[in-house]
Amino acid sequence: MPVVHNARDQAVRSMFDRIAGRYDLLNRIISFRLDRRWRHEAISAVLRRSDSLILDLGAGTGDLSFAAASMARGSERFIGLDFSLPMLRLAKKKQALAPYGDRTFFVMGSALLSPFKDQIFDGVMTAFVLRNVSDLGTFFSQAFRVLKAGGTFASLDMFPPSRSWFSNLYGLYFYRLVPWIGGLLAHDRKAYKYLSESVRQFHSPETVAGLIEHAGFQGVTTRKFLNGAVCLHIGEKPHP
Repeated sequence: MPVVHNARDQAVRSMFDRIAGRYDLLNRIISFRLDRRWRHEAISAVLRRSDSLILDLGAGTGDLSFAAASMARGSERFIGLDFSLPMLRLAKKKQALAPYGDRTFFVMGSALLSPFKDQIFDGVMTAFVLRNVSDLGTFFSQAFRVLKAGGTFASLDMFPPSRSWFSNLYGLYFYRLVPWIGGLLAHDRKAYKYLSESVRQFHSPETVAGLIEHAGFQGVTTRKFLNGAVCLHIGEKPHP
């Protein structure tokens, strides 16, 4: 069983354990399927070599890993790490049916205490995980540690959008309707209220970029989608 560092981590893991069976469906519905396009952007950032070994932090049911495997053009391999056993069980079921499932591997563990050796991955990617992490500094430091010099880190997540007419519309949808949709389809309104609130209370994209830089990454850039409601951060581990 992976290390759970505090009560918040334990509560988050328990929540994802509960909603695992409906997680993929609700992602598609809530994002209007735009999440696939955003994942493609994150994957493109880390797929630099045809023999890459890529780590997917907070892999969940494996969507990001499977999408990356379908985009691979050589002998790339993808390892997904997650601390929710029900999520990983679903990933394993999907793996058997996925066209490129033989390129993917899944490991149970904590991203805050990564079980991997130093500097073994050519790229590290993560999608919609940061808001659920209790210690972002440690999360980014661990990603930096396992990444080879010259490797790329890409993080995709949701943020409070910049103030505008869109932010008002977004707030009505994401903070009010999404918990209702989650209650209707996943029978767990509390979980989707948490997910909505995790966005409302999250750091700004600029703060997250600063934390990534503080972990040692260089050339950190931020790509914003939907007026900043979704952001992709990309950074590189410098050569010594």
